[in-house]
Amino acid sequence: MTVKVGHNPYLRAASAYIRYQVFVLERGIPAAEEFDANDLPQTVYAVAFSGDQPLATARLLNASDNQVRITRVATLKAARGKSYGRQVVEALEQEIKAQNYKSIEIHAEMDAIPFYEKLGYQINSEIYYEDGQACQSVIKYVE
Repeated sequence: MTVKVGHNPYLRAASAYIRYQVFVLERGIPAAEEFDANDLPQTVYAVAFSGDQPLATARLLNASDNQVRITRVATLKAARGKSYGRQVVEALEQEIKAQNYKSIEIHAEMDAIPFYEKLGYQINSEIYYEDGQACQSVIKYVE
């Protein structure tokens, strides 16, 4: 298993494949909401692969001069429970550290909060709804 980070068309396509499988087909989120104005040629993605099969992904967005957001974290159903989600988040965290950002924010669905807490994130908001899902923001300060 390898994790690749970058903004090339291959990673963007691999990420789109995973997100379509997870968010559109499995979760029923409309494709027009899942694929948004932030899916640009310069957007950075992390994708976990087994051979050339993409398994998990996450996307990196600039929020401000000091903060970035990790978004669209997804793992294919058959690959869950094998730490691929953790590995793509950690790969983006390394990218973030190299760029000297101060904090990372994630809009986490309620059932994913324990996952992010294990990675050192702390709840940073009240419950709100995004794409019809109950969420809370979590934050991690970069050391």
